Amino acid sequence: MAAHPGGLTAAAPAPPPAPEASSTGAVSIRQLVRSFGTKTVLDGVDLHIAPGEFVTLLGPSGCGKSTLLRALAGLDHDVRGSGVISVPDRVSVVFQDSRLLPWDTVLGNVTLGVREHDADARARKALAEVGLAGREKAWPHQLSGGEQQRVALARSLVREPQLLLADEPFGALDVLTRIRMHGLLQDLVAAHRPAVLLVTHDVDEAIALADRIVVLDHGRIATVRTVSPAIRSSADAAGHEALRRDLLNALGVEAAHTTEPAAVGR
Repeated sequence: MAAHPGGLTAAAPAPPPAPEASSTGAVSIRQLVRSFGTKTVLDGVDLHIAPGEFVTLLGPSGCGKSTLLRALAGLDHDVRGSGVISVPDRVSVVFQDSRLLPWDTVLGNVTLGVREHDADARARKALAEVGLAGREKAWPHQLSGGEQQRVALARSLVREPQLLLADEPFGALDVLTRIRMHGLLQDLVAAHRPAVLLVTHDVDEAIALADRIVVLDHGRIATVRTVSPAIRSSADAAGHEALRRDLLNALGVEAAHTTEPAAVGR
């Protein structure tokens, strides 16, 4: 209970309803509202993600990207909100920080929370998929930043998620490592076929990975663009550049003469 200055006691705001389980494996968000105090961060968001679809979420800082991801993960109990969220049963989250336990080995970090009898075998398979076979007994401090993120990916994949939520997972990595991680993630998604929602500030990263790009602005969906395989691979160079300029304009960034990787709102 919360006490007012005059001595009256008022009930604390009820947490938003938890996400519902989806029998289809799809993600559905209807009229999602999330507020912190008097500030509304998400204002009536509607979004559908099909099974196996890769969606990237762009927008300036403070527009609600991470809030949306936390809502889907059921991690936003400390806010006020409403709306309906439907997600698959198996959901995994990857953050910008790998969040490895420093006192446990790589294998222990990957199997954390996995109760199945074959957890070790599944973890070894996942580590092999991310290129870390043979590093099971290593400690987190012995790994590079890119290797730590590979462990975080293995930890998410060992649960065979139907939905993978990724909050700027490559934001702290150098450019060459990020490019390698993009290829690895694409291969893993092709093999496991989860739906993916990836939050990023980087327009080029969004285009390189997504089937569809969603731009948030002031808590609402402002722009949605489909990305063809030819544009994603840059085989359609003109289409790639046109989409890039379109997204930068939607984000309020001057696209003329921009050739460097475009990051927004850092």
